[in-house]
Amino acid sequence: MTAASDAPRPALAWCRSVVRRRAGNFYWGLRLLPNPKRSALYALYAWMRRADDIADDAVDATAAREQLASFGARTRSVLEGDDPTGEPLWQSLAWVSRNWSLPPEPFEDMLRGQSDDLTGRSIETAADLRDYCRCVASTVGVLCVTIWGYSEAEAIDLAVERGVALQLTNVLRDVGEDIAGGRCYLPADDLRAHGLSPAAVVSWQHEDACESLIRHWIAVARTCYEVSSPLDAMVSRDCRPTLRAMTGIYRALLDRINVAPRRVTHVPGVSLSKLAKIRIALRSRRKSR
Repeated sequence: MTAASDAPRPALAWCRSVVRRRAGNFYWGLRLLPNPKRSALYALYAWMRRADDIADDAVDATAAREQLASFGARTRSVLEGDDPTGEPLWQSLAWVSRNWSLPPEPFEDMLRGQSDDLTGRSIETAADLRDYCRCVASTVGVLCVTIWGYSEAEAIDLAVERGVALQLTNVLRDVGEDIAGGRCYLPADDLRAHGLSPAAVVSWQHEDACESLIRHWIAVARTCYEVSSPLDAMVSRDCRPTLRAMTGIYRALLDRINVAPRRVTHVPGVSLSKLAKIRIALRSRRKSR
């Protein structure tokens, strides 16, 4: 039996609708995947979106942590072979788990990252920020390349590095929005070294110091993109356009920030137009051919 033949089509259609509505930066890249890998990534995104929503929509942190714990227990059950009926999310995840050997650790690490957000974990150092990026984004990279297929064992480590690059870009594009929501992912020791507070960054109070701080993290993100660049040639050929499109969209966001670092204070955060994303996706497909 192939992955396509046992696919729960209505459940996967629901996942696709979640991606289309919610995955502004990933949707156009994921569309380039061949099926059934495309459907598998839609299911994976729907699972991650649910985890994010539990944390992001929390009114009571304790209740949200309990929800995450319950969500994690249900996830482990499905990954271990439970075949649920009813809810599309769990039907879809069970199908992915049956057809690809997904390690449980990335799911657990992502939920730990979400739980840390709820506890108000402070990002004190660059190492703390990297660990956060690894939990909430590199986990995604590892699961993606597991589904796509890869030619070298090094691809897993490179997927971790690419995930860090993508999440650092996320952190930079949403600095103002995150601080307005009571969270700051810029390391506290970097802020102190530049004589800044989160509020001073949002108000761009000391322009030179603010710009220096943001440009430092732009450079770190760019280094992570460069270090992970061999990954593009290691994933299965039919999935390379997607990897290049997703990376291209985020690198374009980083370039926008580099042109005018104060954009990080905008609420909502820095973004690209739908047309720009489509162009990047089409370019990535042509390049892969």
